[in-house]
Amino acid sequence: MRRDLTIGLAAVTAAFLGGFLATVSPAAQAPTPAGQFPAGYKAARTADGKPEFNGLWQAMNSANWNLEDHPASAGVASSTIGIYGAEPPGLGVVEGGPIPYQPAALAKRNANFAKRVVSDPQDRFSGDPEAKCYMPGLPRAVYTPYPFQIIQGTDKLVFAYQFADTGRIVYLGKAPQAPADSWMGMSSAKFEGDTLVVTATDFNDESWLDRAGNYHSDALKVTERFTPVSPYHLMYEATIDDAKVFTRPWKISFPLYRHMEKNARLLEFKCVELAEPFLYGMLRRPSSR
Repeated sequence: MRRDLTIGLAAVTAAFLGGFLATVSPAAQAPTPAGQFPAGYKAARTADGKPEFNGLWQAMNSANWNLEDHPASAGVASSTIGIYGAEPPGLGVVEGGPIPYQPAALAKRNANFAKRVVSDPQDRFSGDPEAKCYMPGLPRAVYTPYPFQIIQGTDKLVFAYQFADTGRIVYLGKAPQAPADSWMGMSSAKFEGDTLVVTATDFNDESWLDRAGNYHSDALKVTERFTPVSPYHLMYEATIDDAKVFTRPWKISFPLYRHMEKNARLLEFKCVELAEPFLYGMLRRPSSR
């Protein structure tokens, strides 16, 4: 899949630029390596001397549709809403190949995908939780197609995600004991140089990792690394460790982009009322008219 996308883009680019490149000097043709940031960048500091992460950030990829390589597809309602429901193509963010599922877990992932838009009021585990406006979990909250804000204090950071008005506290040092497993888990953090390293545990098993049905169990542990690489970018890495589902830990990585628009701010996305027709529409009493 990755090879097909790359070849297609290369062919279009070559056809478009054609003879133009032939007129440019060899020195001018040398490209800046894709995905590289200035070496040795030193992050801005807070008043207490810690690397600063305050800002409004967003992932610019299609990982929420599928963490792995995927082509464009018609989506789930093309016959009624046309291209509005299409799913975009994307190069995967998983490092080192496909997600290393255990055989039985892979079969469950495939079953999840087949029933991703199923809604059953008697079974809250059916279908993609995102479609029902449940909290996205981790690491999915980072790459939903919406911004999130980091507010940094001296002993904790608050992550505010636009989707479903989801909040998360990241404790610097040891986190309190989790009262129960939850959608967003419990997060503790430390600094390694300019990198913020966050360890999140105590998850329930109800969130999915994307719309393709990739999932986890309640044994999930997520280790995140946020590294400033320019005034406008963070490099994000997350290692997913779940011995109940995967044969080994695996990692995703991609940049996050700072919003620089005038008056950029996090807006409300209270989606519960928007999801209610999908969740409970079949329980409505038929009209007497």
